[in-house]
Amino acid sequence: MRPFWIEQALFADGDLAPALQGELRADVCIVGGGFTGLWTAIQTKLQAPAREIVILESDLCGAGASGRNGGCLLTWSAKFLTLQRLFGTDEAVRLVQASEAAVGEIEAFCARHGIDAELRRDGTLYTATAPAHIGALEPMMQALAAHGIDAYRTLPPDEVARRSGSRRNLAGVYAPNAATVHPGKLVRGLRRVALAMGIRIHERTPMLRFDAGPPAVVHTPAGRVRADKLVLAMNAWMASSFPQFERTIAIVSSDMVITERCPALLQRAGLVDGVSVLDSRTFVYYYRSTPDGRLMLGKGGNTFARGGRMARVFDERSPYEAALTAALRAFFPELKDTPITASWNGPSDRSVTGLPFFGRFDGAPHVSYGFGYSGNGVGPSYMGGQILSSLVLDQDNAWTRSPIVRGPLGFFPPEPLRYVGSIVVRDAIRRKERAEDLGRRPWVIDRMLSKLADAAGKADKG
Repeated sequence: MRPFWIEQALFADGDLAPALQGELRADVCIVGGGFTGLWTAIQTKLQAPAREIVILESDLCGAGASGRNGGCLLTWSAKFLTLQRLFGTDEAVRLVQASEAAVGEIEAFCARHGIDAELRRDGTLYTATAPAHIGALEPMMQALAAHGIDAYRTLPPDEVARRSGSRRNLAGVYAPNAATVHPGKLVRGLRRVALAMGIRIHERTPMLRFDAGPPAVVHTPAGRVRADKLVLAMNAWMASSFPQFERTIAIVSSDMVITERCPALLQRAGLVDGVSVLDSRTFVYYYRSTPDGRLMLGKGGNTFARGGRMARVFDERSPYEAALTAALRAFFPELKDTPITASWNGPSDRSVTGLPFFGRFDGAPHVSYGFGYSGNGVGPSYMGGQILSSLVLDQDNAWTRSPIVRGPLGFFPPEPLRYVGSIVVRDAIRRKERAEDLGRRPWVIDRMLSKLADAAGKADKG
């Protein structure tokens, strides 16, 4: 089943790139045709036009997480304290500023190349839907302000309710430097630009294995590619493909529903632009309107994969459709009779830190990788392209010197502890937040277990 965004994008762009047949020689081979792979190819080609670049995609470009997320184009400002703890203050400031710049750079790239990604730069609201969540972002906002980063504005409760369209949002802060996009149209637009630049793309071409070389040799069902440089940009699929990465991420779903068109009801509710809204739960509810008058709502942290293997449910309608529909109607009672057009979900590659990581595969200088976006990849994948293109081109710059290219910064327990632990922590978080919604103090054991998820940050929206 194709998720809703990809179905819409393919309707507008039904072009398919042929599967690889035979042998190719390339300067750079990129495995993975999502945001990370496409941005890496484009940014490499812009700097080195003579390089022969080929992308291999096992399905269609964007069919993975890139084309099925919520379309929230966010920065890393909310992760400043984690960045500071891991990388030091100077690098944390640099990474936040680079993530803020990425929003404008993606917007400018779309305008320059005629990509109609429905990009609306109307900011995002981080809200509290329970009294216990009010003020949760204050320490982060104070730390940012202390280093000259003015990323947020606290809004009066009435304005939060008005801008978010829902009285369930009791308080909140507004980040103006954020956008929403149609992720399917963005990823297919990047694919179109890559092809126009002379980058070869082969869809329906899974990598069966690769020989590190040099040169690296990527084997596919009907051919192979010999390349001087190899980039692995498979994201959640890395854990199931390579044993050394099995414990670096936990694969968890983000689930979404979207309504039929109801522009008059959205106007009445107050959702008059492209602002995205994220609450302060560990596994957030997030929602936004679309330019054609629909409301999309999602929630992360639902289905966990066993052993890093892809679950079949990730390609089906969401098993949480009824719960998401009830949540949507609790936020917006005026939409209680509006039908749900579709539901879907997809795999998010959640790292221990909640941040992606990059590096050289088994120390090979000509094979690089990057993944672990943890539910916030639409904007940061542009930075992933900057990092990986710098590695491909053997550049000595702030990206290649960054500690974010030193590989994973933590590991999950081995199976079955990881899967069992994930379910135990998830259910503790659900009980804790249910108690907070009812104005009760959560059980102490649920508070303790919930803290285990704090390092990974807030979940799955873009």
